[in-house]
Amino acid sequence: MAKEKEGAEKKAQKGRTVKDKWKLKEWYKIRAPSMFNNAEIGETPAEEAEKLIGRIAEVTLNEVSGSGDPNTSHIKVKLKITGIGESHVANTRFVGHEFTSDYIRRLARRKRSKIDLSFEVTSKDGVVFTVKTVAVSEHRLQTRLKAMLRHRIEETLLAEAQKRSGADFVRDMLNGELSRLVAKSIAPLYPLKKIDIRASDVVGEIPESVSPPEAPPAETEASEAPAETPLPSQPSA
Repeated sequence: MAKEKEGAEKKAQKGRTVKDKWKLKEWYKIRAPSMFNNAEIGETPAEEAEKLIGRIAEVTLNEVSGSGDPNTSHIKVKLKITGIGESHVANTRFVGHEFTSDYIRRLARRKRSKIDLSFEVTSKDGVVFTVKTVAVSEHRLQTRLKAMLRHRIEETLLAEAQKRSGADFVRDMLNGELSRLVAKSIAPLYPLKKIDIRASDVVGEIPESVSPPEAPPAETEASEAPAETPLPSQPSA
């Protein structure tokens, strides 16, 4: 009995010394970079501020832009925490974006061709991006035409990146302007059903900018872009 009592007392003492780690954590507000008007996008807990550095926060474009546009809810913006400022505010920088997987799946349907492409572009201020595009045709395409379309897509985005700063490239990538320009450039070859930059990653850092991305207009089909008569005729495979 004495041993059991002694053991119970030791357990009780040990239990009293256990700290509630959750209560030791503090809450930090996460702030978007200036290209998103320094919008507050949420909060996160941490025992120490230093442990937040390097974390990636994901938020949809309609949330970070404040537009509330449901047409951009499939675009996930990735922001990396770079430092902690006053009043427990975690500052971030844009490191990339991606479309949700269910949105990509909806694009590819039977009897359609899907063209995926991944390559690097460099902005006029030296920011390197890895961009991943997805293009969808109304009908199945021949291998030769697919190769021609891939070349035109890459050629167009390389040229457009050279005309823009890193921040402006992000803005036009997220608001759909770059996709519209690509659709226009490839229309003489073949008017695709849809063309998008489905994902991006920033290699390095983007200089701070005060120009926020504009809200994208109502979604339009790539085939609606002004086009000449398509050169190749494409029967279903």
